[in-house]
Amino acid sequence: MNKETSEIKNAKHPPWKDVGISDPRARLKSLSDYASTVEMDRNIPPQRYYRSGVEMIRMADMCMKDNNLEYAYFLYVKFITIFVEKIRNHPQFDTVPLKDKEHNQQTLRKVLPKAEELKKQLLEQYQTELNKYMEDVKEREKIEKERQKREELEKLREEEERKNKLAALAAVKAAKAALTVTIEDDKSKKISTILSKPITPSIDITAQTSKEKPIIDRSTKPSLLCDTFTLRDIILPTKLMHNFLMLAFTNTMNNKETCGILAGKLEKNRLLVTHLLIPEQTGSPDSCVTHNEEDIFDYQDQHNLITLGWIHTHPTQTAFLSSVDLHTHCAYQLMMAEAIAIVCAPKYDEILHFNSRIWIGIYCKLQRNWISSTSN
Repeated sequence: MNKETSEIKNAKHPPWKDVGISDPRARLKSLSDYASTVEMDRNIPPQRYYRSGVEMIRMADMCMKDNNLEYAYFLYVKFITIFVEKIRNHPQFDTVPLKDKEHNQQTLRKVLPKAEELKKQLLEQYQTELNKYMEDVKEREKIEKERQKREELEKLREEEERKNKLAALAAVKAAKAALTVTIEDDKSKKISTILSKPITPSIDITAQTSKEKPIIDRSTKPSLLCDTFTLRDIILPTKLMHNFLMLAFTNTMNNKETCGILAGKLEKNRLLVTHLLIPEQTGSPDSCVTHNEEDIFDYQDQHNLITLGWIHTHPTQTAFLSSVDLHTHCAYQLMMAEAIAIVCAPKYDEILHFNSRIWIGIYCKLQRNWISSTSN
């Protein structure tokens, strides 16, 4: 696996995540503009772009089956941008084998009408979401008006009750003042005592009820993509690292690095690592170079696998990613931002997971059945 020095760029945060866009055409344009923002790295061989294009379409087809139309459209537009507008400007474009170019042209002829059809579906979807949102707004406004009307009626009722209570109190006081009954002294005292007690209303007539205005829930307002481009989880089976270290044992004892490719599939918006592919390779204490990568590509094509990352050993060093490793990882991120790199340092019993957004260091032996390498 060839490694070159460079920097890795963090995955861009989609601009629509913080800005609600309701108009269907504006949403679609924002999505298209974002997918078209592709920066070609001249240090990455064009053959790798062509290979990434194959997996890009494979993932788009998986998204279609998963009914994730937005991400499928995003990948189709990105593919079209790279291979219609950008790739010919690569300084090594002429080195790409003719068969790869022809296969790519065949794929383009299929992708272009797919993207156009998806555009129509997304416009309909966005319009439906907008209509639903507007209906919700009208319903909330209707509910708010009814609440205000009930509140006004309640205030009128309370005011009427207050007036009635004041009138009743005034009547009682008038009756007490006019009451003159001559009876026996002891009975007179009892009556006097009873009438002298102040009569107070059962409800505090001066109390004012404060009512807070409800906050309108805007959570249903349609916004572009919602969580479509939130980085997804990559699920790794625990035995993966153990099995890889067993395969690499001989090389490790001979102070040679070993590398492998993590491949799998997209399922319910999660990326599942299902295969560990070990290509033909030559290792040294601090490097690993692969050969005949076409064999790996053929295997992935036959089993409909997408590349999710890579794994390699440090025979004598701790678990870390050098600048060379980071550039290697950059090539994996060309296909997807979630691509993961795993470094195993058996001498120190360390395993390090790395992706574009966060360092996830696990310096312990793995004991659970599954480990979720969280991308957010």
